[in-house]
Amino acid sequence: MKSLLLITWILALSWAASAHKPQGTTSSEPGRRNQIVTAAQLNGVYRFYKSEFSVLALGHNKLKVQFDGVYVTLMKSVNTGDAIGEATIEGNVATFIPPDTERCKITLTFLPGKLVAKQNGADVDCGFGHNVYATGTYRKIRSGKPKFQTPP
Repeated sequence: MKSLLLITWILALSWAASAHKPQGTTSSEPGRRNQIVTAAQLNGVYRFYKSEFSVLALGHNKLKVQFDGVYVTLMKSVNTGDAIGEATIEGNVATFIPPDTERCKITLTFLPGKLVAKQNGADVDCGFGHNVYATGTYRKIRSGKPKFQTPP
């Protein structure tokens, strides 16, 4: 009987908490498309370990994006991968499909001071080296207009 009462009490509390969530608020959950970000908020360079994204707002829901990915093996050798091109953005979520790929899509979610990237497609599908993936939470390390470098 006590366990039934405890379960009922927990369910009632969780229902009450969800019922009191304010409507129309923005969330910091990745994937939420109702947040609007400005060019000043998203322009810059983002880093996750040794990998980086450089992002520049071009206007008309377009971004210039460069990914420079690095994977360091246990033997300290380095695998790399890079992509540069345009992404489309809606709210705070951008979709980047690297040029010359068919099965690669990278979703970029811009949050305050960081970028959350999710790669759909294998390393080879995206034209990256072995074990090089864009997926991760990148911290903004520099604001402003980034310098884009042509990959070697």
